[in-house]
Amino acid sequence: MATIKGTYKGNLRNEMTHLQSGNTIITDAPTDNHGKGEAFSPTDLACAALAGCMMTIMGITAQSKGFNIDGTTYEIQKTMAADPRRIGQIDIVITFPKNDYTDAQKAMLKRAADTCPVGKSLHPDVKVNLEMRFS
Repeated sequence: MATIKGTYKGNLRNEMTHLQSGNTIITDAPTDNHGKGEAFSPTDLACAALAGCMMTIMGITAQSKGFNIDGTTYEIQKTMAADPRRIGQIDIVITFPKNDYTDAQKAMLKRAADTCPVGKSLHPDVKVNLEMRFS
């Protein structure tokens, strides 16, 4: 059974619906690849999926160990490579709110981020740089 249903809408745009929730997203080709850049590009979504997955796994870890990471923010920088055109590098900076995290909790969060299924699914040629900032 499908989990996502999509339709190519023309003009380099796709509309995709997550069947369980009914949530819909639109993708657009980026301006450097013939698009208007008016929505996430498919490669933007891949990078967002990586950061979202890391945060989810860290959230599960924190929740199961009795501490909180609510309010954590992150920024993603995608760098494209050529020949073939692909994601070459993903830089993620995660900033945790002030919470007096212990060294053990920080290490636990780093290990959790490193076990993210999306990250494990990326081609090894994609360089991922993760910076975790604790206030």
